Amino acid sequence: MAIRISGVILPPNKHIRIALRSIYGIGNHRAVAICHKVGVEPSVKVVDLKDEHTTLLQEAVNQYEVEGDLRRRVAMDIKRLGDIKCYRGLRHKRGLPVRGQRTRTNARTRKGRKRQSQMIMKPQSTETKS
Repeated sequence: MAIRISGVILPPNKHIRIALRSIYGIGNHRAVAICHKVGVEPSVKVVDLKDEHTTLLQEAVNQYEVEGDLRRRVAMDIKRLGDIKCYRGLRHKRGLPVRGQRTRTNARTRKGRKRQSQMIMKPQSTETKS
């Protein structure tokens, strides 16, 4: 049986502490904390969970800001930075590294694929001066 928490179907063959990390906003530390709060062993597989544990997990996850709400808040924070035209907002808009990394080399993830600059060559005249 597939378990759905916050609109995300958890992978059934993984441990619950790993499966909870597939929800946006839940990392390793928070997943283990949720397991201890609910009283579930973190190494239990998702298919082996009982129904009462599933409902407790859903309630515990709903206490945090996850998935759509968190994505919306992050997007609004970035938009606010761009609206006030601060340095970080401008870097976000231009698609460049935001936190002070160098861009002369590296930064390919943010800048995208390297494009060759087209060199403009002067046409050579075939006439010879005499």
